[in-house]
Amino acid sequence: MALKAAEIRAFPVLDTPRKTDEKGLYLEIRPSGAKRWFFKYRVLGSEKRLTLGDWPEVSLAAARDLRDQARRAVKEGGDPLHDRKKKKIMARLSADNSFQSVAEDFIAVKFVGNQKATATIEKARWYLSHLTKPIGGRPIAEVEPSELLAVLKKLERAGKRETAVRTRAFASRVFRHGVAMALCKADPAALLGDALMSPIVKHHAAILDPTKLGELLNAIDEYGGGMIVKIAMQLLPHVFVRPGELRHAKCVKRRSKGTPDRRRRGTPFSDNMMLVC
Repeated sequence: MALKAAEIRAFPVLDTPRKTDEKGLYLEIRPSGAKRWFFKYRVLGSEKRLTLGDWPEVSLAAARDLRDQARRAVKEGGDPLHDRKKKKIMARLSADNSFQSVAEDFIAVKFVGNQKATATIEKARWYLSHLTKPIGGRPIAEVEPSELLAVLKKLERAGKRETAVRTRAFASRVFRHGVAMALCKADPAALLGDALMSPIVKHHAAILDPTKLGELLNAIDEYGGGMIVKIAMQLLPHVFVRPGELRHAKCVKRRSKGTPDRRRRGTPFSDNMMLVC
């Protein structure tokens, strides 16, 4: 016998704990007085029940509508309870696979794990800070190019063209890390390179006057700061390598004839440079 909306409120707690409606729908009355809708069905001979919500938040009409949707799914060969559990699992995975969490893992693997300089790691986290609030909590597989472009254009409008370009490049590396980890299928940041303005390049004048160059070298020799920094500045004019390369450079003693020992790898330093080391 079908239930009526008017009689549901009057059901006593100590009466029959289950009130049946139609087509597998029933209302379960708890000892506390709470009333909850369930849909009972069978899949491959096994009886299952699907929670449809609590009354009165879910009315009789709404419960019947949910029941009919579930009945159609069963008729088409589906399993509403299994599908609901699958959606919950996917939701949890999406939360764990947010852009923020994948970016943090990328920094841990590629920067911290590879023992990059502290300044380099901090710069990567700085790029991430521009993305954390707008897309950090989004599942990385669901981030659209338009979402990322909105963030980059905001930086661009603020006059931070260089930051926008580099933040896009950082985001692209994060997405490629996500693709490698099977957490997303594409890199939306790769599509945005031509959508951003090029940074305004500011050229710095080089020292061409030998006298002024000598003044610079003397100033370096008289530098009163950290010894490691001083040595690095004294070596740079001889080798012209990048700071990161200099940090990991190996001093190689030249042979007496001035040719480097080919059995040893590294930057060949002169005798005067070895004295600095």
